[in-house]
Amino acid sequence: MTVALPTQCHPRPFLKWAGGKGRLLEQYRHYFPTQFRYYHEPFLGGGAIFFYLQHCCDQSVLADLNEELVNVYRCVQEDVEGLIVLLSRHQTRHCHDYYYEMRAQNRLRSRIQRAARLIYLNKTCFNGLYRENSKGHFNVPMGRYKKPNVCDAATLRQASIALQQTQIFCAGFTAVLDQAHTAQDFVYFDPPYHPISATSSFTGYNRYGFRAEDQERLQQTFAHLAQRGVKVMLSNSDCEFVRDLYADFYIAEIQASRAINSNARRRGKVSELVITSYPVTPA
Repeated sequence: MTVALPTQCHPRPFLKWAGGKGRLLEQYRHYFPTQFRYYHEPFLGGGAIFFYLQHCCDQSVLADLNEELVNVYRCVQEDVEGLIVLLSRHQTRHCHDYYYEMRAQNRLRSRIQRAARLIYLNKTCFNGLYRENSKGHFNVPMGRYKKPNVCDAATLRQASIALQQTQIFCAGFTAVLDQAHTAQDFVYFDPPYHPISATSSFTGYNRYGFRAEDQERLQQTFAHLAQRGVKVMLSNSDCEFVRDLYADFYIAEIQASRAINSNARRRGKVSELVITSYPVTPA
């Protein structure tokens, strides 16, 4: 038995996100557990898996180490109409100079102004890529979009409804150890992928990066949860390092599209891993 794909009326991500799982749902749905009450996603990002599964559980616990991203989700949850008003203003003012003016504003005090700024930059920057420099400042150049949809009001309102029964935290992935304890919990990890070559690494999602030792700590967290009986699933790159880390668990391959690469010839299908703490019946 597999989780059914949602219909078009279901909520979907309101952010574009590098490594987002929206296009992989058809493959991923075979690996989700069929019974759980509480969903946990410690690397929230664009939230595609959360929006896909939110109708299957009683409550979701979402977290991310990126403070600005967490603020966006909380503002969508708490004041989506105010956010829509600000995004409408960004939409009408968008141009080259306005983009870089907004990108340079790193000291906005209002939570909702900060949230609107992040969504605006996300919708207009290169490939929806989120990247911070060492000071924690967003530093992605403007993308080449003729008419970017900065204010997608319908999607934002649907997302707000989905987030009402959700706890949202700014925390590292190990915080899930304090929240998930039983077989009624399902944890999905989507960390920055381990690089498969010297030039393929993208860990600049925030100022802290994500190193090999972080991958090892993540594996330890995965193993602790599995020992409790928690259902755990993780995505990562298909490489020897990751396969060795999770050799004691269930490893499957899927084919994903690589969209972000400066060399267009290197974009296309690539093998990725789906790792679970529980056996999965082949589709």
